Amino acid sequence: MAKELVLVLGGARSGKSDWAQAQLEASGQEVLFVATASAGDEEMRARIQKHQASRPKHWQTLEATMNLGSAILENKRSPWVLVDCVTMLASNVLFSLPEPVDGERYQKAMQAEIEALITAWEQQDASWMLISNEVGLGLVPPNALSRFYRDELGRANQRLAQAATKVIFLVAGIPMTIKGA
Repeated sequence: MAKELVLVLGGARSGKSDWAQAQLEASGQEVLFVATASAGDEEMRARIQKHQASRPKHWQTLEATMNLGSAILENKRSPWVLVDCVTMLASNVLFSLPEPVDGERYQKAMQAEIEALITAWEQQDASWMLISNEVGLGLVPPNALSRFYRDELGRANQRLAQAATKVIFLVAGIPMTIKGA
């Protein structure tokens, strides 16, 4: 079986993570779960704990907020890598930059992160599933920082979709294949 790069897109609470996890659980294969969120407050800590409790106990977890490509390559290989999520990765990159954030600098940092992620996938044998929010369907954000974020996540999703063997879009928990078989 050829390795895959599956991009799972959708809005907030569209069912992306649940769907991706169910697909990989059903495969019965080992999974390296890459968690990109960090607990900045109590509410986020509770969200993270809920996600942790929902994962199969035999899955390996890697917590990496940035530099995902190299972090994944350094860890135990599994037939599948599940990255949850590129949305948080984009936020982590944005907030790692000095204030005031320069849009061009953010764009370059995100492009480097995404290219390193794709290169890491190309350099090993595992199939990957990447989860990301589609944030370009709503209103134009009212401030520059939010627009930088929306634009860069959109560019990252486009680049990942270009490299992906399959792209799935979820709406209200319903998956639609928009690229690949």
